[in-house]
Amino acid sequence: PHVTAAPAPVNITFKNVQFTYPHRPGAQILSGLSFEIEAGKTVALVGPSGGGKSTVFALLQRFYDPTGGEILVEPAQAQLEDMNVAWWRSQIGFVAQEPVLFDLTLEENVRYGAPPIDRPEMLSICARAGMNDFAGNKVAWDAGLGPRGGLLSGGQKQRVAIARALMRHPRLLMLDEATSALDSASEGVVQKAIDELTTARQSSADGTAAKPTTLIIAHRLSTITNADLILVIAGGRLVEQGTHSELLAKEGVYYDLYQKGSL
Repeated sequence: PHVTAAPAPVNITFKNVQFTYPHRPGAQILSGLSFEIEAGKTVALVGPSGGGKSTVFALLQRFYDPTGGEILVEPAQAQLEDMNVAWWRSQIGFVAQEPVLFDLTLEENVRYGAPPIDRPEMLSICARAGMNDFAGNKVAWDAGLGPRGGLLSGGQKQRVAIARALMRHPRLLMLDEATSALDSASEGVVQKAIDELTTARQSSADGTAAKPTTLIIAHRLSTITNADLILVIAGGRLVEQGTHSELLAKEGVYYDLYQKGSL
């Protein structure tokens, strides 16, 4: 079957980014946040609640623009706020904590908002998203899922959301606490799919290995330890960065969060 070539992943740089929400002008959310995410890497954002992690996601999706500093995207070599919003969002695959499904068939939900691709490729993507244990057998592809996808369990809904994100062949894959609302059994299944996705590689146009740049807000330890880089954000700033073992060795903010079970 024809397989759509994966576009080149993006390199993202935050340079002294500052931000306040328009409705809360007196509350500085990001205070000179700087970091670089290399193309094709998997990066986990961790830190105390309210530290700015979700704001980073909101800025990357262009729901807001920084009030100071700049966000640079390569290979476009442009400031994010100068890029066409619709085009940029078409380059992103996003999986939220609560997946949004519709009163459509299983296949229509998977394909929702994605560019047309052939069925064999769709099935391959769904397999990567861990859907094979229910899609096409327990739940027929042409089965209506009911309001909000109510026919499916929480874990099944989340895997549909992951497949939908991958159908876009994203340059940037963003996972926002994608397992935190699930029970332990469902969490394990979805986590396995996420772990495979963040290490799997898609075929690129020149035949070399490529995978999307992946950014994860995560609390589950396996997601964090599998990341190429961990960014510890607190008080709107980057306070530490490194791998899991490097950050534990520093015995700093990450170490304290780990010891308290607060990751």
